Amino acid sequence: MKGGVNAAAAPGRVSWIRLIVAAAVFVAFIIIIDIAAHGAFLRPGNVVTVLRQITYNFILAIGETFVIITAGIDLSIGSLVSLCGVVMALVANALHLSGFSLIVVTLLAGLAVGAIAGYANALPVVKLNLPPFITTLAMMQIALGASYMISGGRPIALNVTDFQNTGYGLFLGGLTNALHFPGIPIPVIWMLVAGVFFSVLLTRTKFGRYVLAIGGNEEASRLAGVNVGSTKTLVYVISGLCAAVVGFLYLALFSSGSPQTGTGNEMLAAIAAVVVGGTSLMGGRGTIVGTFFGALLIGSLNNAMNLLDINSYLQMVVLGGVILLAVALDELRKRYL
Repeated sequence: MKGGVNAAAAPGRVSWIRLIVAAAVFVAFIIIIDIAAHGAFLRPGNVVTVLRQITYNFILAIGETFVIITAGIDLSIGSLVSLCGVVMALVANALHLSGFSLIVVTLLAGLAVGAIAGYANALPVVKLNLPPFITTLAMMQIALGASYMISGGRPIALNVTDFQNTGYGLFLGGLTNALHFPGIPIPVIWMLVAGVFFSVLLTRTKFGRYVLAIGGNEEASRLAGVNVGSTKTLVYVISGLCAAVVGFLYLALFSSGSPQTGTGNEMLAAIAAVVVGGTSLMGGRGTIVGTFFGALLIGSLNNAMNLLDINSYLQMVVLGGVILLAVALDELRKRYL
């Protein structure tokens, strides 16, 4: 009995050891960066800047985490950001509303588009067993083309200013100014709320256990009574919803919906955050907390290279190297640990 208890407790101890080691490595990395930047990195204002910069990539990475845990991939998230942004700009300009009502209805319109696109991504994967790489690649092109068609290839400027506080307002700005601390940007609050909500969903609910089980062994999950089709469908819907939220935050930030928004490195940065955060590309393992630290690590690295005036093209090379190293370490872990 004692041996059984010890065996059952072993995975928990291993997880804690990994977490402690990862935290120690991250702290050491931050200290090295701050020393190299002559103390500029850990200044409160710069820390807030890093959090703002990772907000959009982390929210996208949340949806990508769910998908990758099921051994899938979603390449369409960047294009969905632009499509949702364009649709929400058109809706906001067409509505005769203002204030909170306008913001809520506009956001719901974007969420509807993201959910429908996520469902469309899942349908061929679940019903026809097509590779997620192909189906989401097709959606990436469809969403991008649709955003250009709807917008006429031009940014759609908002006719109202109701979204400005959401885009670049500060949480408790008056209080933080009085205390001479940098304010917390509203988008960062969105990021933290999304991170907590989806972390609880993944780790504390039956749905989260199903997601992890499907990634570990889909056929065994099906035989155990898990509705694999519905679970995988909801996973892609979550990814579409996260893209819609990012589209909304970009809309609020730039006061316009543009087909160019979200078509840069957002998809690559989101997948990189997931991989660096410890989620296995083979499925079955991953956490939202790990993804957050992956996004924070990549954001800190980019910020440090900017502080050190490192060439932007070299930064792309470094990011690619970090992704490759993370995948290689994951493979070595599976082989030898």
